[in-house]
Amino acid sequence: MITYRVHSAAPIQSFPLVREELKDPQPGPGQVRIKVAFCGVCHTDLHIAEGDIHPPHLPVTPGHQITGRIDAIHPKDISNPGHPGRNELKIGQRVGLPWLYSTCGKCDYCKRGLENLCPEAKFTGFSVDGGFGEFVIADADFVLPLPDEISDIQAAPLLCAGIVGYRALKKAEIRPGNNVGLFGFGASAHLSIQVLNFWGCRTSVFTRSRAHQKHALELGAVWAGDAGEEPPAPLDQAVIYAPSGALTLRALELLKPGGTAAINAIHMSDIPSFPYEKIYGERTLRSVANATYQDGQEFLSLALSAGIKSTVTEYPLDKVNEALQDLKASRINGEAVLKVR
Repeated sequence: MITYRVHSAAPIQSFPLVREELKDPQPGPGQVRIKVAFCGVCHTDLHIAEGDIHPPHLPVTPGHQITGRIDAIHPKDISNPGHPGRNELKIGQRVGLPWLYSTCGKCDYCKRGLENLCPEAKFTGFSVDGGFGEFVIADADFVLPLPDEISDIQAAPLLCAGIVGYRALKKAEIRPGNNVGLFGFGASAHLSIQVLNFWGCRTSVFTRSRAHQKHALELGAVWAGDAGEEPPAPLDQAVIYAPSGALTLRALELLKPGGTAAINAIHMSDIPSFPYEKIYGERTLRSVANATYQDGQEFLSLALSAGIKSTVTEYPLDKVNEALQDLKASRINGEAVLKVR
């Protein structure tokens, strides 16, 4: 199979993802193989390529917003109708593979439905090879069957930008009708605003990019501007998508007493020291770590109900480095998606 791998982290302008031809991988017990159709391109992939975050080993194939069809199941699982796990998957079935690849299933976090915090969790395109290639192996218990109504290219951004963004909205404790601020307006935020519209919220968007401001207004924001500007009303909640610690302080400044700001980023610059008054008034600041399998099920159902549409820019697989360069330069509205087949 053809795949694009990171052997050594480097600035994305130096094209660190290298084309390789490898043997087609084979699924083990409890695993399936997916023939990849599309794979979304995420800031996490950029962080891996540039060395901001460090996978357990190199080389690794990034990519964790994968859509395609199951084309192989381990023989022992085919002969055991009770396996694989919760999905009872079949050859030819359309599925998605998200960031959370597997967990131990035994620790306190897993037992409490917080498997996103499992200390033994593995992640697609980070702990194991991901979707920037023609095939990918998946743990059957974490594969998400895709609704027929959502195409492969439309579903790809939902599998990380959508699911993790949805968890951020939940962790921000957003209620219908609230005034919500979104800081940064990339792949995740452009899906989250559609959820907020569905919930009847009024959304203000903070971004330096004029193109992203225009995109936000087109998707229903009541206001869009730079983080230094004043929104039309104080915020009940905020979600910070841009990996800038300084934006966290700005979000706290704009929050009403009792409000919550959730940070939706796997990597972020340091949050500067700030006076206690910025968080006083029972304001809450919290991080968002990954997402659970249930989050994925809930969000795909919500995406159907709310009619969520991904804004996508399609790239061929051999242009993955260019897609990541465009992502870094904020030249993409919505999300870049690689067409693998």
